[in-house]
Amino acid sequence: MDHEKILLTKSGVEKLKKEREHLINVERANVIEELQAARAHGDLSENADYDSAREKQAIVEARIKEIDIMLQKAQLIDKDGVDLAVVKPGMTVKILDLSENEETDYTIVGSFETDPLQGKISNECPLAKAVLGHVIDDVVTVMVEEPYQVKIMNIQLID
Repeated sequence: MDHEKILLTKSGVEKLKKEREHLINVERANVIEELQAARAHGDLSENADYDSAREKQAIVEARIKEIDIMLQKAQLIDKDGVDLAVVKPGMTVKILDLSENEETDYTIVGSFETDPLQGKISNECPLAKAVLGHVIDDVVTVMVEEPYQVKIMNIQLID
């Protein structure tokens, strides 16, 4: 699992880099100020402000480390030379749910960029697994507790 790649779009990588920069340049500095202010209150053994600042510091440092690991393991979803006829991660797919006769657009991203409310689904979820490798007009079965069929209506690259 140490060598496992993390699929990320270019915008996902940029978002992580911005978050990391904010944590290092803003949040870390704020925590240091909070720690200094708490130390000024004297006895640290019963100082709730100091304990709170130390906990916040641990959270910030853990997130920085987590982002560093994700960026090290990142495998960029490459759009160059992509066959637009076949569903792959990094593409937006218009799906027709045949049981409900409803069309929905889904963007297939890596698991760390998943945001179902924005239509971004993980390449590891059952729907994405079902459509990956298929082409427009294919009807595929989504293997969940109650399997259902979807038809691929359109495929396009995300920005």
